[in-house]
Amino acid sequence: MATAIRIDGKAKAAELSEKITEETAALARDHGIKPGLAVVIIGEDPASQVYVRNKKRTAEACGFHSVQHSLPADVSQQDVLDLIASLNEDPAIHGILVQLPLPKHIDQDKAIGTIAPINNL
Repeated sequence: MATAIRIDGKAKAAELSEKITEETAALARDHGIKPGLAVVIIGEDPASQVYVRNKKRTAEACGFHSVQHSLPADVSQQDVLDLIASLNEDPAIHGILVQLPLPKHIDQDKAIGTIAPINNL
Protein backbone atom coordinates (compact mmCIF):
# COMPACT_ATOMS: atom_id res chain seq x y z
CA MET A 1 0.00 0.00 0.00
CA ALA A 2 1.37 3.44 -0.99
CA THR A 3 2.00 6.00 1.70
CA ALA A 4 0.74 9.53 1.14
CA ILE A 5 3.32 12.27 1.18
CA ARG A 6 2.26 15.58 2.66
CA ILE A 7 3.63 18.62 0.84
CA ASP A 8 3.71 22.05 2.44
CA GLY A 9 2.38 24.14 -0.46
CA LYS A 10 3.21 27.49 1.13
CA ALA A 11 6.80 26.46 1.81
CA LYS A 12 7.19 25.10 -1.74
CA ALA A 13 5.73 28.30 -3.21
CA ALA A 14 8.08 30.44 -1.12
CA GLU A 15 11.05 28.31 -2.19
CA LEU A 16 10.06 28.59 -5.85
CA SER A 17 9.49 32.36 -5.59
CA GLU A 18 12.94 32.79 -4.04
CA LYS A 19 14.55 30.81 -6.85
CA ILE A 20 12.68 32.77 -9.54
CA THR A 21 13.64 36.07 -7.88
CA GLU A 22 17.32 35.04 -7.90
CA GLU A 23 17.15 33.93 -11.53
CA THR A 24 15.37 37.15 -12.52
CA ALA A 25 18.08 39.22 -10.83
CA ALA A 26 20.77 37.20 -12.64
CA LEU A 27 19.02 37.69 -15.97
CA ALA A 28 18.95 41.45 -15.38
CA ARG A 29 22.54 41.56 -14.14
CA ASP A 30 24.06 39.31 -16.80
CA HIS A 31 21.94 40.20 -19.83
CA GLY A 32 20.10 43.43 -19.04
CA ILE A 33 16.73 41.70 -19.40
CA LYS A 34 13.75 42.18 -17.10
CA PRO A 35 11.15 39.51 -17.83
CA GLY A 36 7.77 40.93 -18.77
CA LEU A 37 4.39 39.33 -18.17
CA ALA A 38 1.20 40.66 -19.74
CA VAL A 39 -2.17 39.51 -18.47
CA VAL A 40 -5.35 39.93 -20.50
CA ILE A 41 -8.53 39.73 -18.45
CA ILE A 42 -11.98 40.15 -19.93
CA GLY A 43 -15.02 40.96 -17.85
CA GLU A 44 -15.49 41.17 -14.10
CA ASP A 45 -15.41 37.55 -12.87
CA PRO A 46 -14.54 37.96 -9.16
CA ALA A 47 -12.44 34.79 -8.92
CA SER A 48 -10.46 35.79 -12.01
CA GLN A 49 -9.90 39.27 -10.60
CA VAL A 50 -8.39 37.79 -7.42
CA TYR A 51 -6.26 35.34 -9.40
CA VAL A 52 -4.90 38.04 -11.70
CA ARG A 53 -4.22 40.42 -8.80
CA ASN A 54 -2.22 37.69 -7.05
CA LYS A 55 -0.28 36.83 -10.22
CA LYS A 56 0.63 40.49 -10.70
CA ARG A 57 1.77 40.81 -7.08
CA THR A 58 3.87 37.64 -7.32
CA ALA A 59 5.39 38.60 -10.67
CA GLU A 60 6.39 42.03 -9.39
CA ALA A 61 7.78 40.54 -6.15
CA CYS A 62 9.99 38.29 -8.30
CA GLY A 63 11.28 41.29 -10.26
CA PHE A 64 9.15 41.00 -13.39
CA HIS A 65 7.71 43.84 -15.41
CA SER A 66 3.97 43.13 -15.13
CA VAL A 67 1.13 44.72 -17.08
CA GLN A 68 -2.58 44.02 -16.98
CA HIS A 69 -5.01 44.67 -19.80
CA SER A 70 -8.58 44.70 -18.46
CA LEU A 71 -11.18 44.57 -21.19
CA PRO A 72 -14.97 44.86 -20.92
CA ALA A 73 -17.04 41.68 -21.22
CA ASP A 74 -18.51 42.89 -24.53
CA VAL A 75 -15.12 43.43 -26.21
CA SER A 76 -14.99 42.05 -29.75
CA GLN A 77 -12.96 38.96 -30.54
CA GLN A 78 -10.99 40.97 -33.10
CA ASP A 79 -10.01 43.52 -30.45
CA VAL A 80 -8.76 40.70 -28.21
CA LEU A 81 -6.78 39.14 -31.07
CA ASP A 82 -5.34 42.54 -32.00
CA LEU A 83 -4.24 43.16 -28.40
CA ILE A 84 -2.55 39.76 -28.19
CA ALA A 85 -0.83 40.37 -31.54
CA SER A 86 0.51 43.71 -30.29
CA LEU A 87 1.74 42.08 -27.06
CA ASN A 88 3.52 39.44 -29.17
CA GLU A 89 5.48 42.28 -30.78
CA ASP A 90 6.25 44.18 -27.57
CA PRO A 91 9.94 43.66 -26.70
CA ALA A 92 9.19 44.26 -23.00
CA ILE A 93 6.77 41.30 -22.89
CA HIS A 94 8.07 37.74 -22.68
CA GLY A 95 4.92 35.93 -21.62
CA ILE A 96 1.20 36.45 -22.11
CA LEU A 97 -1.53 35.06 -19.88
CA VAL A 98 -5.11 35.17 -21.14
CA GLN A 99 -7.25 34.69 -18.05
CA LEU A 100 -9.99 32.11 -18.39
CA PRO A 101 -12.90 31.79 -18.54
CA LEU A 102 -13.58 34.03 -21.50
CA PRO A 103 -17.00 35.37 -22.45
CA LYS A 104 -18.91 32.94 -24.65
CA HIS A 105 -18.55 35.11 -27.77
CA ILE A 106 -14.72 34.89 -27.61
CA ASP A 107 -13.18 31.76 -29.15
CA GLN A 108 -10.84 30.57 -26.39
CA ASP A 109 -8.74 28.37 -28.69
CA LYS A 110 -8.28 31.17 -31.19
CA ALA A 111 -7.34 33.70 -28.50
CA ILE A 112 -4.81 31.40 -26.86
CA GLY A 113 -3.56 30.21 -30.25
CA THR A 114 -2.74 33.82 -31.15
CA ILE A 115 -0.07 33.93 -28.44
CA ALA A 116 3.29 33.55 -30.17
CA PRO A 117 5.04 30.36 -29.03
CA ILE A 118 8.40 32.15 -29.16
CA ASN A 119 9.33 34.67 -26.49
CA ASN A 120 11.33 37.88 -26.86
CA LEU A 121 14.34 36.72 -24.81
